[in-house]
Amino acid sequence: MQPRERVPYSAIVDRPPLKLPGDARIVIWTIVNLEVWDIGKPMARQVLPAPTGAVLLPDVPNWSWHEYGMRVGFWRFKALYDRLGIRPTLSINARVCVDYPRVAQACKDAGWEFMGHSYEQGPIHKEENQQAMIERSLDTLEKFTGKRPVGWLGPGLTQTFETPELLAAAGVKYIGDWVYDDEPTTITTKNGPLVTLPYTVENNDIPMMMVQHHEAGYFTKKCLDTFDRYYEEGAERPKIMAIAIHPYISGQPFRIKYLEQVYERIGKMPGVLHWNGEQILEWYQSQLKGA
Repeated sequence: MQPRERVPYSAIVDRPPLKLPGDARIVIWTIVNLEVWDIGKPMARQVLPAPTGAVLLPDVPNWSWHEYGMRVGFWRFKALYDRLGIRPTLSINARVCVDYPRVAQACKDAGWEFMGHSYEQGPIHKEENQQAMIERSLDTLEKFTGKRPVGWLGPGLTQTFETPELLAAAGVKYIGDWVYDDEPTTITTKNGPLVTLPYTVENNDIPMMMVQHHEAGYFTKKCLDTFDRYYEEGAERPKIMAIAIHPYISGQPFRIKYLEQVYERIGKMPGVLHWNGEQILEWYQSQLKGA
């Protein structure tokens, strides 16, 4: 099915407002993305183009740029969220549990939510057997954590027209690939409903820093501009604000303070909740039952 067949168009102003507990105005959904870049394949992204303009393998400089995030940048994230008492959603390639068990175990011990993010980084369109990849990913994460993930984010938000059916059949309850609303929605699949949560390609360090090439401090400005508007609108209609980060980008020493400044300002405001994806899903489902 195409998207329009899965869910009818809905103007946000035509829906009854959802209600957060305690008259909260906004939910902050923090997503930390952890990936495995196979040195034998073209890298998912490049910070340093090849001198000849052609992709060369092995791509050591870009592989090691990503590796810095797992060795160093991630631990800056971990220190920040430990200090704030926030337990983010972890968008994780399942192979992280195999290649970087030290990192995955730290997330598990801290109580972070594990969300499926393919087995290793690469577009779903190039998977020879998408169903097998999804099952392998979820099985690997379940074996490592003891709990099967209920959420999924495609690498680069990639999907084919059949992906929602395969995810629903595998037991996934929510996805972050449809960035088309400020609120959760429910879409139809042949294997039951899927909830879409408002992930972001705007307050996301990949497009902001690696595609648009903004200065590091712009991350703080854009996130807080978003927060201010959502907070204002949240007096009448609560909103969900996603913040998506990658350790090889926002975990760099010259960027981490700008991420910290976002949470410092948000932390001064009342009526703010920090939830993971599963918590947002459970709240949204309870709202539907109470409607």
